[in-house]
Amino acid sequence: MPGRALWYHGVERLSETLMAFTVEEFHDLIRLLGQHPEWREELRRLVLAEDLLQLPGLIRELGEQTRLLAEAQRRTEERLDALAEAQQQTEQQLRQLAEAVDGRFRELRAELEDVVSSLGDLKGRELERLYRERAPAYFGRILRGLKVLSLQEIDELLEPALADGTITWDERNDLLLADLVARGRLRRTGQEAYLVVEVSWGVGQDDVERAYRRAAILEKVTGSSLSAVAGKVILVEAAALAHKLGVLQVTDGLMKGLEPVN
Repeated sequence: MPGRALWYHGVERLSETLMAFTVEEFHDLIRLLGQHPEWREELRRLVLAEDLLQLPGLIRELGEQTRLLAEAQRRTEERLDALAEAQQQTEQQLRQLAEAVDGRFRELRAELEDVVSSLGDLKGRELERLYRERAPAYFGRILRGLKVLSLQEIDELLEPALADGTITWDERNDLLLADLVARGRLRRTGQEAYLVVEVSWGVGQDDVERAYRRAAILEKVTGSSLSAVAGKVILVEAAALAHKLGVLQVTDGLMKGLEPVN
């Protein structure tokens, strides 16, 4: 029986009992209960239903269970807070680890780029040496009697033009940095001509522009100069620019652009 119903049932039984008392008897009962408190529990047991008598105990038990639930909830919340803090620390550690890994990766990439650049320079210098040694084989189709000029010979060739103002000091220095300068006679006309070549493992637009610019400087001195780029591969953009500017292209010893555009 629910607690509220038990309560009303007990009240009804108490009311029926009290209705049988006279006023004097009721006051006597009150007085006796005041004199003997131990009789109150017995009276309560007789007047109230057994289930209703158990209600205080049930309430205490419910209170204890509520307290236990509250304690369990508090511990759960503490564990959740600890877990959230641990997760935050883990995320921070992961971020630090990711930053460290990213930093090391950048260092390794920079080191690798340096190595690749160094290898590229070595291969480029070796390729440049090969073209200087075999220049007649690679460029003999356009120039006969081809001779590669030394740095001193180029300097002596440019000195009069520098003295009379035909070229500037910067132009002189720029031409002296060319990978290869050769002299020969054009097979088509027999006219003496010079050739400026830029050599690179992978020929790019910068190589094409340097060859064209340096050949133009030499042409102001000699009156006739050709330009060429040579390498293992020529990038598509560089090939297009070379064709537009009339710069000869040599890839693995094979020449393109025998009819340069003026």
